[in-house]
Amino acid sequence: MRRSSAKAPASAPQTAAAGADFPRSAPAAASAEAPAAPPAAVPVDTAPRQQMRTEFPFELPRGYVDDSGTVHKDGVMRLATARDELIPLRDVRVQENPAYLSVVLLGRVITRLGTLAMVHDGVVENMFASDLAFLQDFYRQINAEGHTRAAVECPHCSEPFEVELGGSRLGES
Repeated sequence: MRRSSAKAPASAPQTAAAGADFPRSAPAAASAEAPAAPPAAVPVDTAPRQQMRTEFPFELPRGYVDDSGTVHKDGVMRLATARDELIPLRDVRVQENPAYLSVVLLGRVITRLGTLAMVHDGVVENMFASDLAFLQDFYRQINAEGHTRAAVECPHCSEPFEVELGGSRLGES
């Protein structure tokens, strides 16, 4: 960093003509000149801003049955963060069994399930396999820009249609 050599000595008293009302770093000449032009008008974006959607409702195919026998089907899942995907990797259960990763991860991103006070990995590990598969697929869909579909064209009739690339169940591609 370069220092300016035009600095007034610290012992020199400032007078009103030298700009005593301004801090030392402000140029004294600016007060003697004509007022500066107002800053150029910043263009105002009149288009409505699109809110980013971070929570997605879902309905389980079967539903989670709690200890009292109540079935919980409707819930909400939020988008995952990098932290959500990294923290479970430190979990001993995940280190011993990598398949447990999805259980811990889903326990972090499901924010509501029926009338349960709290959703955690213990709830997810007690879900039916079909509900777990549904939630894994739903997680992939919302964290991959909302869907895993691609527009294609039939090679025979040239009719356009969409295909699901992610598969709907574990083991499918």
